[in-house]
Amino acid sequence: MQKKKIIVIATITAVLAGGILWASDHIDAPLVTGQSTDITDLYAYQSPTNANNMVFVINTQGLLAPAATAAAKFDPNTLIQLNIDNNGDNVEDLVIQALYDGTDMNVYGPVAPSMTGLKSKLEGSVKAQVAVTAYGSAPVTATGSNGIQIFAGPRDDPFFFDLTQYHKILAGTATGFNNPGTDAFAGTNVLSLVIEVPKSLLGTPTGGKYNVWAQTKKKI
Repeated sequence: MQKKKIIVIATITAVLAGGILWASDHIDAPLVTGQSTDITDLYAYQSPTNANNMVFVINTQGLLAPAATAAAKFDPNTLIQLNIDNNGDNVEDLVIQALYDGTDMNVYGPVAPSMTGLKSKLEGSVKAQVAVTAYGSAPVTATGSNGIQIFAGPRDDPFFFDLTQYHKILAGTATGFNNPGTDAFAGTNVLSLVIEVPKSLLGTPTGGKYNVWAQTKKKI
């Protein structure tokens, strides 16, 4: 796998003590918007049901109307990669990679990468595999050989942003956001990849924090 078009959409710090952190970018350049490489959100948080696990959510292909969601698919030529820096040097120490094979989502890792930065290759063997959940169907999940749990499929976009009010603020016709605001993403969907990972697979992080960021990379 080598970079043809790469989006490093989010760099966030996930704190082991709990809470949720996220980064978001729903509107990208024209060559990215609507493509399989378009990452909308990255979420990282401690599992609410198991304090020994971390949950990572990578959402792609945002702004899907309900009428278009059933036809939306992950791309077999797009690698989704979660990078994990556990020593604070902003270089990935571990990666979790996901690649769609036309039916199932295959997950590799966590594993130390042989390449860092803009280029990647599939590392190791498949550790978990799950059928992609069809739109409107009950979620399908799977547990891998190393204890990670995964889901892949369409979901309602959980991100909230009042884009109309934001534009008014920029234009100087408003001084702040309304409470409650109007969600610009209400009624739209994303393709979601959810991976729950035992912390024991992530190494001991410096200062009790992981730095994580997501990338999509096209096969060439």
